Amino acid sequence: MSNPGELPLALYKANTEFQLRVNKLVMENWKKWLELSTRAVDDGIADQQARVEQLLKAQDWAGLSTIPAETFWRQLQQRMGDANITNQIAANVQQHFAQGLQEAVESWQKDTARALGSVGDSSAVTTQWNDLMAQWGRLWPWAEGKGPARDK
Repeated sequence: MSNPGELPLALYKANTEFQLRVNKLVMENWKKWLELSTRAVDDGIADQQARVEQLLKAQDWAGLSTIPAETFWRQLQQRMGDANITNQIAANVQQHFAQGLQEAVESWQKDTARALGSVGDSSAVTTQWNDLMAQWGRLWPWAEGKGPARDK
């Protein structure tokens, strides 16, 4: 890019691409957490259904009285395994997000550096920046202390 007028567009594109990549990462992260939550709810529903079926199959009071102890130990073992798997999945989800975010930032830095480095003459960029700031002041007079809030 030899034309300094192309710099704002190149920077805009780099920033927009960065925003899109971060938004995609956030959405993917939400989806994975939702899937993990759905799995936990489904497991809870299946466990409750199994307990109700076990209660319905009891033939006498003695058999019914052993259900709580059996259920406790079975659930304890199952929950420990579930907790380990859930922690591993959560760590993987966060690692994927952090890695994706790092790649997005690196890509944005490269794109921005490429846009700024390809301008060539920095005096043209400085002049263009000064012109932009002068226009800003004309659009919003209070930026220069002349706005409606300061006139009173």
